[in-house]
Amino acid sequence: MTRTETENSPADDLTEADIHDVLRNDRRRMTLERLAETGEETVRSLSEHIGARESGEDPPPRNVRQSVYISLHQTHLPKLDDLDIVDYDDSGKTVSLEGNADQVLAYMRFSGTNDAQTPSYALAIGVLGFLVALVWMLVPGVAEAVAAVVCALLFAVLTAYEVWAYMSSDD
Repeated sequence: MTRTETENSPADDLTEADIHDVLRNDRRRMTLERLAETGEETVRSLSEHIGARESGEDPPPRNVRQSVYISLHQTHLPKLDDLDIVDYDDSGKTVSLEGNADQVLAYMRFSGTNDAQTPSYALAIGVLGFLVALVWMLVPGVAEAVAAVVCALLFAVLTAYEVWAYMSSDD
């Protein structure tokens, strides 16, 4: 069954391909992150927020703001609305999260699509590698098996923490 055959049924779950397609675009990800924080936005305020993030200037330059506004209005918001991820009121120019948003937001948290989670993984892996190298250099007679066990235990602790942090973020 294709998405076209099921799009009249808002209770349908999104396919993995739908979710990947949505998350493939930075502006769609930023839209969902912002709506998860605020609940509802006007297209104008959303375009100002995204434009500021893209340009690094607050307020963003007019041409950046216009580019974001047009792409949201013509492409991204209608796509998200068709998938029942947002409710886009074209006449009132307002956007809010809809039924399928939970699936995409959960995927963003779990997959590391959310930019805030990625540095913790990179930092932890770097520290872990440094500790293993330090053990090998400073402790004479430590077998590779012991170092591998220490590495595996540290990785297990890190993973347990990340799972706990993910589960706690749903509250």
